[in-house]
Amino acid sequence: MVTESGTERPLADVLVNVTGTGLGTATSPSGHFSLSNIPPGLQVVLFRRLGYAADSQQVTVVPGDTVRLSATLERRPINLGELTVLAASRHPERMVDAPAAVSEVAPSTLRSVSASGQLPQALVGLPGVDLTQSGMNDFNLNSRGFNTTLNRRVLVLQDGRDLAVPFLGAQEWGALARSLQDLGRVELVRGPGSALYGANAFSGVLSITTPLARDTRGARLSVAGGELSSFSGDFRYAGLASGDRVGYRIEAGYRQSDTWSRSRTSFDGLDLQREYAGATDEPVGLVTELLPLAGQTKDPVTGTAMGDRTPLRSYYGSARVDYYSRNGSVGTVEGGGALTENELYVTGAGRTQIPQAVRPWARLAWAAERFQVMAYYNGRENLKTALELGSGAPFEDVSSLFHLEGQYNRPFLGERGHWVVGGSVRQVHEDSKGTVLEPADDHRTDSFQSVYGQVEYGFTPWLRAVAALRYDHATMYPSQLSPKGALVFTPARGHSIRVTVNRAFQSPVYVELFGSVPAGPPADFSALEAGLRASPLGPALAGVPDGELFTNSAAVPVLLKGNTDLNVEHVLAWEAGYKGELGSRAYLTVDAYWNHLQDFVVLEPGGNPAYGPWTAPSAVPDPAKAPLEQAVHDQLAAAGQDVAAAGLTNLPDGSTAIVVSYTNAGKVQEAGVEIGAGYQLTSAVRADASLGYFDFKVVEAAPTAPLNPNTPGWKGTVSLSYADRRGWDWGISARLTDGFMWTSGVDRGYVPAAETVNASVGYRITPRWRIYAMGTNLLNQHRFQMYDGSVIGRRVLAGLTAYF
Repeated sequence: MVTESGTERPLADVLVNVTGTGLGTATSPSGHFSLSNIPPGLQVVLFRRLGYAADSQQVTVVPGDTVRLSATLERRPINLGELTVLAASRHPERMVDAPAAVSEVAPSTLRSVSASGQLPQALVGLPGVDLTQSGMNDFNLNSRGFNTTLNRRVLVLQDGRDLAVPFLGAQEWGALARSLQDLGRVELVRGPGSALYGANAFSGVLSITTPLARDTRGARLSVAGGELSSFSGDFRYAGLASGDRVGYRIEAGYRQSDTWSRSRTSFDGLDLQREYAGATDEPVGLVTELLPLAGQTKDPVTGTAMGDRTPLRSYYGSARVDYYSRNGSVGTVEGGGALTENELYVTGAGRTQIPQAVRPWARLAWAAERFQVMAYYNGRENLKTALELGSGAPFEDVSSLFHLEGQYNRPFLGERGHWVVGGSVRQVHEDSKGTVLEPADDHRTDSFQSVYGQVEYGFTPWLRAVAALRYDHATMYPSQLSPKGALVFTPARGHSIRVTVNRAFQSPVYVELFGSVPAGPPADFSALEAGLRASPLGPALAGVPDGELFTNSAAVPVLLKGNTDLNVEHVLAWEAGYKGELGSRAYLTVDAYWNHLQDFVVLEPGGNPAYGPWTAPSAVPDPAKAPLEQAVHDQLAAAGQDVAAAGLTNLPDGSTAIVVSYTNAGKVQEAGVEIGAGYQLTSAVRADASLGYFDFKVVEAAPTAPLNPNTPGWKGTVSLSYADRRGWDWGISARLTDGFMWTSGVDRGYVPAAETVNASVGYRITPRWRIYAMGTNLLNQHRFQMYDGSVIGRRVLAGLTAYF
């Protein structure tokens, strides 16, 4: 049994390992543990839990005998010198030695937001994090500027498995098939990471390492509910078999809630203004979508949405089996999936609702001290057709991803150096069933290969150099080289200063390269044509049939088109950082960066040279064509229809359309500072804070698509947490962000400054029963965090967890 020093309270989740045997487990809520088939003789048993001093005991094992062992762990403030991270260098190292800006989410933080099922909420207090929320589960996670809708600049991995949707490269956070209470280690590496992780580790890497099955033994049942008709429940059971050499775990869960999103179908176009009333003092444009949210209908006279919205729902489950070898290696077979219903996402072309989608996955892995091999499969399919709310266009997605990866690492010259090498192959199949991709580019399969390596060498005990290089080859974009170099100076244990330079890239995704989909309802140019016929240019239109100047002037299609000539986006980043312990109770991190970004992929009317300016029909006499074309452009621009003026074009078949397409444009310099600090006020009370500053300069701009970072200039978070020895815990945090302009695709507007207060409280009634509550945006400050996103209000949830 394992207890806490001074209170004799049982300690759960203490990792218990018999050194050198590969055997281990974790304590139950009652503090008990059991291990079998321990080799006879003198053994050393190690007890570890974050926030407590480790303990080890020697025990003599006699065949056939049962040995009873107890341990008492003493509370101790967490310090950087003892924290180990994996993601910065793809192997374990002390956080202070990591050649990157890296943070780890505390297990207590994950537990405090577990009732919501929203992992991004646990990240918002980390230094440098930009987090925007649109609907209930539509989050965009970013760091260091130039956030977008469906952001993919931060690569998200769970046990090395890429969680992004292949079609868009972004995350479906509502499809995360794990409870946050058992999620495990969550690390965020800020700054470019392509030298080790490849495409889309542009601004950072979020790495999730789930616990082994033996580290979550027993059964757990959690239920929660609250505002917005929210309800969630999840169950987990894990155990050991075959003489503790095999661990297994099964999980299942369900979540449902109402949504903050609102329909915008009124014919007067004022729904967005009404939705944003009280949330901003800035002007709000007219928006009319063809389709209401799922469950609602439109009033045929006013267009106003009627009826109740259908709730958001998700179902998830997984199963895992581990084999623990005698030398400490672990083999894993696992799989699962998630089913989501009625999720709503803001894209560059507007809002899309997905009535039902499934995300199956499977993973095989073998992890040893020096090498790891892994293969996984990700799938995705819209079981019911997704719909673009603005245009009513359907969106189908059937995709699959197969990935194989291997890595080897070892020290050299004693412990002065360390190297890591690895490689991967990936194949992605994408099929939109003719709804979103050009027919010639639909139902396609693409391959990706990479090799990478990193070498670290300590010239002295206090100076270490790091160099890394990765080569990526793909059928979707040109081959890429991603280098990285760093110097880490460690003047004393618990303190480090680093200087880093690296280069990263973000690859175009399917819709950017091959997309072809309506981007809104057709435009009515009948009045424009009538005005031209009544003008001095009218005689030149005599040979053009009425209503056909723009092919079908009453319904000119508005289309989003891909661009197969896109380049990847690049960033060259210089960083300097400090990590340090200030005494035994405080820590401080400071990171400064200067980045040069280029080749932004922007959604711009008239930017793709494949769709040149509109030309007059052949029936118009040649001398009148240029004046007519100029008159059309000028009248559209004067009417405030800049997108139509720039995007009006002729399709390959000669018909008229308004095309908004992707192109590369712009160069930007950005700089910023990220500060994180914490202090253990008492053994029970802890204070943490983060502060970020961001600035940028546009060196070269896109002609009609302004480059905005979609990031506040200043942002900061302060939090206070408490955990006593009687079973109480609580936390409260306040986050302040500047207002900023948002420009992403067709969405352009001002996002107001905001002050958000979140809180949580819990009480362990007995070692097996815990009650808790959490609230986000407790002040109910109605604000939207991205333009065209939903207004986010308060949400308070309460729940109960039972361990068996």
